[in-house]
Amino acid sequence: MAFFLETLIGGLMAGMLYSLVALGFVLIYKASGVFNFAQGAMVLFAALAMARFAEWIPQWTGIDNMIVANLLAFVIAGICMFAVAWLIERLVLRHLVNQEGATLLMATLGITYFLEGLGQTFFGSDIYKIDVGMPKEPVFLLESMFEGGVLVNKEDVIAAGIAAALVVILSIFFQKTKTGRALRAVADDHQAAQSIGIPLNRIWVIVWCVAGVVALVAGMIWGSKLGVQFSLTTVALRALPVVILGGLTSVPGAIIGGLIIGVGEKLSEVYLGPFVGGGIEIWFAYVLALVFLLFRPQGLFGEKIIDRV
Repeated sequence: MAFFLETLIGGLMAGMLYSLVALGFVLIYKASGVFNFAQGAMVLFAALAMARFAEWIPQWTGIDNMIVANLLAFVIAGICMFAVAWLIERLVLRHLVNQEGATLLMATLGITYFLEGLGQTFFGSDIYKIDVGMPKEPVFLLESMFEGGVLVNKEDVIAAGIAAALVVILSIFFQKTKTGRALRAVADDHQAAQSIGIPLNRIWVIVWCVAGVVALVAGMIWGSKLGVQFSLTTVALRALPVVILGGLTSVPGAIIGGLIIGVGEKLSEVYLGPFVGGGIEIWFAYVLALVFLLFRPQGLFGEKIIDRV
């Protein structure tokens, strides 16, 4: 039982990190109808900025306090992501409103390669580390209930907590603030929102900036766990099944989908892996996403689109 709980908790924590990346996809698609394939590149660019500024700031300023250096690096990286998000929306996607899906797809793929090249030019192409001081040693929980306890990594717990906190903050932002309600109105009906005076261009800029912040937090967490390298863009590929499962237009769906994928990967690897030779964790999410595309393409929480003629 202790091993099952250990696997379950590990899956839940991994699922929260998947949900964090999936949120970037959902926010932009929900508000503008653009499926942003550049989200992975935004995560990479944010992680590169965070890692390099955390390295440069002590050299430039003489600050030897890691916490202060990381905070300053996070702020500067956040400013960079705001600028990148604003430029993407202003210079590229604003001019492609109401274009065909294939056009938008090619645009976001182009943005992906541009951001990868820009990151390599400014920050380098080596493998960097982000050290935000999160403890990496394991801890044993519920030792009084189970012999030996349940093994949990402190870093995973803190990372999942940060991801969960950001999800809660975004939920409050969408539900309680005037700007959040405007974002929801734009997501429901662009023309109706514009008819009551909601400025679509400003709303889309805000959405892209929020997605940039989400990418920064995701890049910081994943960069701390895996190191900052160009393969970090593949994290977005791990989030695609989450979006398909939860629904392209549902923020709660991104959360629930991430948890299902995370738990499913871990449990299937442990309990089904021995029967099929292992490796289930790599392809489980994509097979599950394929099943949903066949039988429920709108996802668990997505809205079924009905075309009337």
